[in-house]
Amino acid sequence: MASPVLLTAQSVRIKQARRLATRAFRRKTGRFLAEGPQAVREALEHRELVLEVYAEPSVATRHRDLRDLAAAADVPWFDVDRAGVEALSETVTSQGVVAVCSLVDVSLEEAVLPTARLVAAGFQVRDPGNVGTLIRTADAAGADAVVLSTESVDPHNPKAVRASVGSIFHLPITVEADLAAAATTWRAQGLQVLAADGYGTTDLDTCIDDGTLAKPTVWLFGNEAHGLPDGFDAFVDHSVKVPIYGRAESLNLSTAAAICLFASARAQRR
Repeated sequence: MASPVLLTAQSVRIKQARRLATRAFRRKTGRFLAEGPQAVREALEHRELVLEVYAEPSVATRHRDLRDLAAAADVPWFDVDRAGVEALSETVTSQGVVAVCSLVDVSLEEAVLPTARLVAAGFQVRDPGNVGTLIRTADAAGADAVVLSTESVDPHNPKAVRASVGSIFHLPITVEADLAAAATTWRAQGLQVLAADGYGTTDLDTCIDDGTLAKPTVWLFGNEAHGLPDGFDAFVDHSVKVPIYGRAESLNLSTAAAICLFASARAQRR
């Protein structure tokens, strides 16, 4: 049921929710913000995750399904004026609706099961847009999980949540993982670990042609500026470069991840 009073930017609830823009407060409260109709819709499909919704009154008319989903899940819906909803927004022009949700990350053991076929892992990924896009791409490729190392951006960061376009609610995500230790465990479980590396010892075309990509795989993607650290070859089965046929110097993390994950997805489905 909607709140009987229009909340403003000065309302205690709005001020508290606004603090979720910081990682420390998200971890302290176990909550984060999902902004925009699509993200809120995806969140409400997992009703146990959504704690409350803040929206401009017009949203209930333009996106009636959101109100219906919130009502069906018994999620409190608060009407907020424009300044109030903009206070919760990280975008230049707010889309008028924000949900407060429980954090979605799980333990590494819960995320990567022994039956996993495809996993995307990011090492010290610092850009929230890249983290969100990695999650979205992994979801689109049918991956079983996304794993983020220590010193990576929090996937609950507002920009990362927006970049995931709702995919943050679709597959298990682990944060603060020790990827070197995890790689050793994965290999013992029968998962091959491939590192995406512009200077890799083999290339993606070879891995496609020789059947390597048909195997259950964890793809490791390195930091945007520095890639994977020296010595990481000891923890992986192969370091793989994406062949560049034109004159581009390199590929960014998001593009390389899309190419590698979809190559594996196709090989596993043949």
